Amino acid sequence: MARLSPTEPMSLERRTGASAPDLAVFRRHGGRIATAEALFPDAPRPWLDLSTGINPHAYRVPKLPQLALHRLPDPEAVRALEAAAAKGFDVSPSHVAATPGSEVALRLLPRLLGAHSVALTEPTYGGHREAWRAIGAQIVLEGADAEARVVVNPNNPDGRIVDPQQLIDAARTTWIIVDEAFVDCQPQTSVARHAAGRLVVLRSFGKFFGLPGLRLGFVVAEPDLAARVRDALGDWPLAAPTIAAGLAAYADLAWCERMRRRLQRDTRRLDALLGKAGLTVVGGTELFRLAVAADADAIFLQLAHEGILCRPFAAPRLLRFGLPGEARDWTRLQNALLRDHR
Repeated sequence: MARLSPTEPMSLERRTGASAPDLAVFRRHGGRIATAEALFPDAPRPWLDLSTGINPHAYRVPKLPQLALHRLPDPEAVRALEAAAAKGFDVSPSHVAATPGSEVALRLLPRLLGAHSVALTEPTYGGHREAWRAIGAQIVLEGADAEARVVVNPNNPDGRIVDPQQLIDAARTTWIIVDEAFVDCQPQTSVARHAAGRLVVLRSFGKFFGLPGLRLGFVVAEPDLAARVRDALGDWPLAAPTIAAGLAAYADLAWCERMRRRLQRDTRRLDALLGKAGLTVVGGTELFRLAVAADADAIFLQLAHEGILCRPFAAPRLLRFGLPGEARDWTRLQNALLRDHR
């Protein structure tokens, strides 16, 4: 089988036999399956989506009684979910506000904090830049003076980790927003238990538990700010199935420990496969890997023609891969990466 060399790029025409479509929509964020289907109508179905950092081994949610769908969720149920999450985050429930996804939370916070400038690390998750730009805030690079600073920890897409104590210390004088969307695999890195004053933490449910469609996230902050988040979202921020799934998952500590070990094994396996295909892994977390290849866009297109979606970037040579789940998914990715297109 042919190896894809990161130092010897292959032309798009040689690799795919086609001219390149505009990849801008795929560079913004993952999960664009409908767009991929439209651009690559002859690709095998179903698509294998490796463009996001979602656990492919989803938590098995409890069956919800039909009656629960015929009435509004009780606000008390949301408070119970916040208490369950707070126990997992090692904080008081008064510090935790549930949101319909961490994406909603990160876009709400700039409107609540009153900061007019924010420092961002690049590259990082683009939603933060969009959220602060929407309120007209001045956006500067990390290291410059700003009223607020956003740190994705571990960072997306490179998995970089900022020392937790550094973040705690910085929050003495500046709003520090720590996006811990991928921290569940490395809980020792979390600063959620220290969330108070100017330190605000965002947590995601869907990534580690593999259930992003339920849309569940949390703001962990001083009680006054957490209360403002709750007030902004009203009495019914979450659907009944979301509440039920969250209550079950956060209580299942044994599942969490087993899953962390499984994801560690899977990332080692993915690193080996990418290396065999000639890509160089340069970062990531237990839910995604960042790799370098001289012909990254051509590899993205090669996989897309095989019905496999990974994540390209505006920065040249970078590709991000989520984890395959079933054995057939691993085989499919291996065959597509190693297939001879020369």
